[in-house]
Amino acid sequence: RRIGAVAQLFSEAGIIGLTAFISPYRIDRDRVRNNLQPGEFIEVFVDTPIEVCESRDPKGLYKKARAGEIKGFTGVDDPYEAPLSPEMVLSAAEKTPDDLADEVIAYLVEQGICPAQEDRIRPLQASLETA
Repeated sequence: RRIGAVAQLFSEAGIIGLTAFISPYRIDRDRVRNNLQPGEFIEVFVDTPIEVCESRDPKGLYKKARAGEIKGFTGVDDPYEAPLSPEMVLSAAEKTPDDLADEVIAYLVEQGICPAQEDRIRPLQASLETA
């Protein structure tokens, strides 16, 4: 809820905010979506099997959660409610982080939220030429 409130402030200021975190409950995600204008909340579901999450865990948090050292750990002893209809689904088990980032940027460009890369570069080149 706190992250959603901060994202709403950014949105009201005309700033695109990208947040990356585990939000395990649909009701919390829906609450944030409902507090924003239509189209301002883009839910990206990074679909990753729990086995892949555990294999990529550099801090050993899953191991500690399975040993009972950490209580309320999402996906181990606390539930995760996958989104029912997210705007994007990314398959993290099959792609690199760079590939996934490219997919998000492509989506933002397709939706007219973010300019295409060449459109971002041209003004910079023009300003460098006149400097």
